[in-house]
Amino acid sequence: VPLCVFGGSMAKNYGKHDFNAPTRTTKVAREIPTEVPWYRGKPFQMVIAGFLPFSAIYIELHYIFASMWGHQIYTLFGILLFAFILLVIVSSFITVALLYFQLAREDHQWWWATFVNGGMTGVFIYVYSIFYYYHRSGMSGLLQSSFYFGYMAAVSFGFFLMLGSAAFYMSLAFVKHIYGRIKCD
Repeated sequence: VPLCVFGGSMAKNYGKHDFNAPTRTTKVAREIPTEVPWYRGKPFQMVIAGFLPFSAIYIELHYIFASMWGHQIYTLFGILLFAFILLVIVSSFITVALLYFQLAREDHQWWWATFVNGGMTGVFIYVYSIFYYYHRSGMSGLLQSSFYFGYMAAVSFGFFLMLGSAAFYMSLAFVKHIYGRIKCD
C-alpha cells in the first residue's frame, strides 16, 4: 500500500502537463482507407510485432522456465539482463517500423495500435507457457495447473503492459520527431 500511495501522490503532483501536438490538428478526422492488402492489416502486424521480439528471447525463456518450474538453477544473470534490454529495444523498434507503415497508408489512429503491437510479445510468452506445460514439464493435477496458468497469465500480462508502454512511448517520440520537422503555414 505505501508504494501505491507514493505513486499516486507523485502522479498527482508532477503529472499535470498537457499534451502538445507538434503540428496543427484539424477538428474533422480524415477518412481511413479500408481496403489494404492482408500483409498491411492490423492482425498480421500484431503477429509480426509479437513474434519477432519473442524469437529474440525464446532460448533464454526456456532456461528461465526450467529454473522456475523445474529443478535447474539459473546462473546467467548478465545474459538475462542483456536479453531483457534486447527485448525492450527490439519490441519498440519493430513497433515504430510498423507505425511508419500505418502512417504511410494514412491511418492516423495509431495510439492503441502501437500499445497492442508492443505488448503482443506477452501473448506469445503465454502461448509458449502453454506449450512448455504440456510438452516440457512433468506437472499434472488441478492445483499445479491452476497455479501455473494463473501465475503465467499474470507474468505475461505484466510483459504485455511493460512492452506495450515502452513501444507506445517510443512511437510517440517517433511521431513527435517526424511531425515536428514538417514546415506548414
